[in-house]
Amino acid sequence: MKITFCCTDTKAEPWLTGLEAALPGAQVALWQPGAPPADHAVVWAPPQQFFDEQPQLKGIFNIGAGVDALMKLRLPPQATLVRLDDAGMSVQMAEYVCHAVIRHFREFDGYEADMRAGQWSYRKPRHRADFSVGVMGLGVLGERVARALQMFEFPVNGWSRSVKTIAGVRGFAGVAQFDDFLRATRVLVNLLPLTPDTQDVMNRETLSKLQPGGYVINVARGAHLVDDDLITLLDSGHLAGATLDVFRTEPLPAEHPFWTHPKISLTPHTSARTLREESIAQIAGKIMALECGDPVAGIVDPERGY
Repeated sequence: MKITFCCTDTKAEPWLTGLEAALPGAQVALWQPGAPPADHAVVWAPPQQFFDEQPQLKGIFNIGAGVDALMKLRLPPQATLVRLDDAGMSVQMAEYVCHAVIRHFREFDGYEADMRAGQWSYRKPRHRADFSVGVMGLGVLGERVARALQMFEFPVNGWSRSVKTIAGVRGFAGVAQFDDFLRATRVLVNLLPLTPDTQDVMNRETLSKLQPGGYVINVARGAHLVDDDLITLLDSGHLAGATLDVFRTEPLPAEHPFWTHPKISLTPHTSARTLREESIAQIAGKIMALECGDPVAGIVDPERGY
């Protein structure tokens, strides 16, 4: 069995060593143009040339949860595309989102500003029941986030394309219930996959339906959010703020207004990083399952794009 590795912006050697250890007997090599054909590929943001030269691939294993970049390429039609379905990312995402929600709810950003200004001040405690959190996208990461938020006793709403039942979470599903979900939500957390249907989903119209004083947390993809519409609603006062981890262009351009907006908190696409050891173990297990004809979790449906 031959495995080829093609991941941009990723140090290859630790991955190659790890895959060799996890798949004894397999030939694991870094892809170079003109490389011999392989059975399976481990990829992140590969060029189209890679797939053009490897049309015989049986399995393509993405080292992240999002496959939107791959969906823009011409993939071998017979290949099974598989994404990571956790590998240590869900607990990181839950940490990040809970931190952002609590920081906003408890007004820790305001306290930080006061202390920097030398002011010793208190703020009136807020009512938790007034801060319903809506998780948009209830896959592996979204479900973990929704469950984590319940631990802090926030009212939690969840929206997904199809019906998903999570104990303690008020569920909404499909286009017909999307507006009701938004109107029931004050803090919106986006964990949707990026597809043609979800691009620009957070725009002036949809974000205006959030409860007054709404807050936006985007940890999915930058193209879900219409940047100018967010700024307009922040400046109008309808939205109280936003925490953004993903952007249409990364790194975020120096001239982008997000950098200096007083109501926006930024992080550099770090909400849930790929953990190499966990990812290698998961990918190796899925390669062996695919070779044996066993069920594999995380298979991407090309029609849906996730």
